[in-house]
Amino acid sequence: PSPRSCQPNGANREALQYEIEELKQKDLALDQEIAQLLSEGYSLEELEKHISLLHEYNDIKDAGQMLLGKLAVIRGVTTKQLYPEYDLELSD
Repeated sequence: PSPRSCQPNGANREALQYEIEELKQKDLALDQEIAQLLSEGYSLEELEKHISLLHEYNDIKDAGQMLLGKLAVIRGVTTKQLYPEYDLELSD
């Protein structure tokens, strides 16, 4: 393909520019949030540890949801119906 055929058309280019600007704004907001946390006395190591623990929590939660889903299929019920049996809140 010619280099011209690989270039985005006007609408795609605008959409990409908009997405780039959104990502830059999110990056700036995250930098500001990090600066705020650092000014409150948190260390980068503590923040990285917290993020790591959140990732681990989410992985475990995803595995639990998958197991609940499989159990629900085996029992022929919805996952929601299993929550009370295991003392889970719908917001969990």
